[in-house]
Amino acid sequence: MVTIKNEIKTFGKSLMKNRNCDVLIKPSRGGNIRIFSKGSDVPFNVCIENLYSTEHCVTLCSKEHRTLLGDYKYKVMLCEHFIAACAICGIDSIDVYLSETEMPIFDGSSKVWVELFKQAGIDGVNNDLYTVSEPVYYLNGKTSLVILPDKELRITYAVNYDHPDLRQRWVTMDNNNLDEIIEARTFGFYKDLKKFQMLGFAKGVTIDNTVGLKDEGFTTELRSELEPVKHKILDLIGDLYLTGVSPLNMRAQILVKEAGHAVHTKVAQILKNKLVKI
Repeated sequence: MVTIKNEIKTFGKSLMKNRNCDVLIKPSRGGNIRIFSKGSDVPFNVCIENLYSTEHCVTLCSKEHRTLLGDYKYKVMLCEHFIAACAICGIDSIDVYLSETEMPIFDGSSKVWVELFKQAGIDGVNNDLYTVSEPVYYLNGKTSLVILPDKELRITYAVNYDHPDLRQRWVTMDNNNLDEIIEARTFGFYKDLKKFQMLGFAKGVTIDNTVGLKDEGFTTELRSELEPVKHKILDLIGDLYLTGVSPLNMRAQILVKEAGHAVHTKVAQILKNKLVKI
């Protein structure tokens, strides 16, 4: 069981609705990452069973809230960067209290969350290692996600976007570029921004928290080469941690091509029953 040594208090704007969100994170010995959404005194666990939506971002909501409250007022949006930070720091037992129904976006990556965890102090170590009992496959047209047993963790992510710098490109995560993956910001096509905002999304997008893909180049200087592809790996880490096992504790080769949250989480549902402790 891994938690934090001290409480964390922070706040920030949300990406989708551009609202202020206060966050209080408390150490816990309950053995779960639990979220108390705005207005709720009943928490829900961060797990694949509580996945509500992957439209635009990862949204979680407990089954109890879905059954009893038709408006789903206690769902929490944009959980993926926070969950990825928990996976990277090995944290599996904390209580999170939110004043809104969406996590703060901060700089669009997991960097701030990881820094906050480290500043609070990480209490405990989980050295359990896992692999898959058999290969896990998801294949659908141009999209694929394959997980194979291996002696070490290797994640390779390939994309093919309609952008001169992101056509048929890929990144492999290793011990030398984990920091670049942690700080890789979310991204999207700049030409689509106004459309999404008219639909009520992406209201909190700024040049600091989102990399905009222009016809040529980007709206901001990249933090590292192929930063958008590295962010896809960050998303994957968060999405697969919904199994309850951090991908960083897995010994497997993970190969992904042109996927997203919907595919990541579908595979997480399959993967949960294929994980075995080494």
